[in-house]
Parts: sequence; C-alpha cells; structure tokens
Amino acid sequence: MLQARQLTKHFTDKKRGTVRAVDGVDLECKAGEIFGLLGLNGAGKTTTLRLLATILRADSGSVMIDGVDAQVHPEKVRSKIGFLTGSTGLYLRLTPREILAYFGQLAGLDNATIARRSDDLIARLGMKEFADSRVDKLSSGQKQRTSIARTLIHDPPLLILDEPTIGLDVVTSRAIVEFIREARTRGKCVLLSTHIMHEAAKLCDRIAILHAGRVRRVGTLADFRTQYGHDDLDDIFVAAIEGNGGMAQ
Repeated sequence: MLQARQLTKHFTDKKRGTVRAVDGVDLECKAGEIFGLLGLNGAGKTTTLRLLATILRADSGSVMIDGVDAQVHPEKVRSKIGFLTGSTGLYLRLTPREILAYFGQLAGLDNATIARRSDDLIARLGMKEFADSRVDKLSSGQKQRTSIARTLIHDPPLLILDEPTIGLDVVTSRAIVEFIREARTRGKCVLLSTHIMHEAAKLCDRIAILHAGRVRRVGTLADFRTQYGHDDLDDIFVAAIEGNGGMAQ
C-alpha cells in the first residue's frame, strides 16, 4: 500500500545551517497492518508523515501509494489517504456532522454517501451525544473523535495518524485505540506515529525507530526483543537510538 524509498527533506536554518530532517528514509506498510513510527522530538517523524501525505514535497526519493507515484500524481493519491495531525484545526462554529458533510463534499462524495458514512462513523466513534453540537462546545476528546471521523469520511485505504491519542483521557484513548484496531481488521493500512510506548507495543504489527532523520531499526516487537535482549519497548527504543546492541538492519 505504501512504499518510500530514500526519502529526503532538508531545511535551511539561520542558526543551524542545513538541517537534514529526513535523510534517506525507506518505509513499507501493507494493507491490514498497523506500522508504528517511533522517535524523539525532532527525529523527523512529522516531516516524514507530511512527505508521505503529499503536504510537503521531498528533495529526493520516491513515494508510492497503492501503486501511484505520490510526487508525480499527488492529487490521485490524496483520495487514498486519511491524514490526522494535531496541527489541523476544526471549524469551531460548525457541528461534527456539518464538518463531515463539508469534507465529504470536498472529497467528491454525493449527499447520500455522506449521510450514510457520517451516521456510520458517528456510531462507531461514540459521537451521537455531541454530533450536532458546535465544535467550540466540545471537550478535547470529542474534538479528537471528530478529527478522526473527518479523516475517514472518504473511506481511504491508507491512514496516516500523527499522535492520535496525545493529551487524551484514558477512556477516550481506549476508544481510539480500539477504532485503530478495527481499521486494521477492515483491511486498512495504518501508519501510526506515537510517543506512547505501551500503545505502540499493543497496536503495531511492525515498528520503525527513527532517529536524526534516519531509520535505525525496523521489525516486530519479537524481533526487537531478540536483537536487544529487552522485553520492554522503552528499553529497546533507548538502546536503538543510542546504538547499543542489536544486529545491523
């Protein structure tokens, strides 16, 4: 579903000069898989996700989404992607149902499809009690559920989720985690960035550890436990970014 080869993105900073935010990243994510992307702040995770979602253009390298070159035909691949990031705001004067209708129209859906998919997402995400309330009256967890529903209104085969449970209470986080599992069951390809190690350990079929713009390791949790001799993903992550132990990728 998703293939990135030697993806690079450099920025120029007045103080630091050239910053190699993404430096030759290779990734592959399959349908029916949750693929985790782990890294410290500044490791290049969000830049990588934005490159994959065609929000940024790479300096070099390639991205293929469902067999389509994302850099040659970005407009074609956007219909295949649902991208969730904390920096994307909601229209505060609209209700969740109105937001879903608006983004459904942007995706070219007809009114009957929008209504059917909106009702389905509202039910699956537990949004019935606030679906017709203005967004500026909602809690942070309710807003996040609305953002996820908006990401899915066009039923994309690829979900790119950047910290979907950050700052949420336990109940809302659990609901979103279960929804991500359900997306995998439905055959979606899910690329998940998170700082929450126990969440990654529970959810991800495979994990890439990103550090200083480069992928240090890719594998299953079982692979990592064998390589590093640790059971806990926190310990594995620290060992990977510090270059302690493990086999070469």
